[in-house]
Amino acid sequence: MKANLTQINKFLASKPLAFVGASRDSKKFGTQVFGHLQKLGYIMHPVHPEADAINGIACVKKIEDLPADVKSICLLTHKQDTDSIIEESIKKGIDQIWVQQFSETPRTKALIREVPDVNIVTGRCLFMYSDPSGMHSFHRKLSKMFGTIAK
Repeated sequence: MKANLTQINKFLASKPLAFVGASRDSKKFGTQVFGHLQKLGYIMHPVHPEADAINGIACVKKIEDLPADVKSICLLTHKQDTDSIIEESIKKGIDQIWVQQFSETPRTKALIREVPDVNIVTGRCLFMYSDPSGMHSFHRKLSKMFGTIAK
């Protein structure tokens, strides 16, 4: 189930943003996305059970430790972790959730139906919809050309 452009834009409008999936390794995809969003001016709140900081920003160990004003979260996680993180996020009151493409499960799709007041973006690459450059800009152009870009 791929998100539409309205869902994507609603998610991207929220600047305080929790992030699960960045690591201390700057070469990892999650850390690259984290840094990209940081450069775009998002107020980042990394969640990491072991790291003290990501890109110089202090981490919280658990979703429940996030500040109350954080209502959006980005998940670049393994499939086996996605749904429990979504459930923890909803319990925390987060209502904007981006699940990086290929991280969703059949349970993720069920959660979308079960919690219609929560905007769960699935099936899309965050890089493509957040001021892409380089390879991601090319990917966006291809998606437009083949009609697979969100509408």
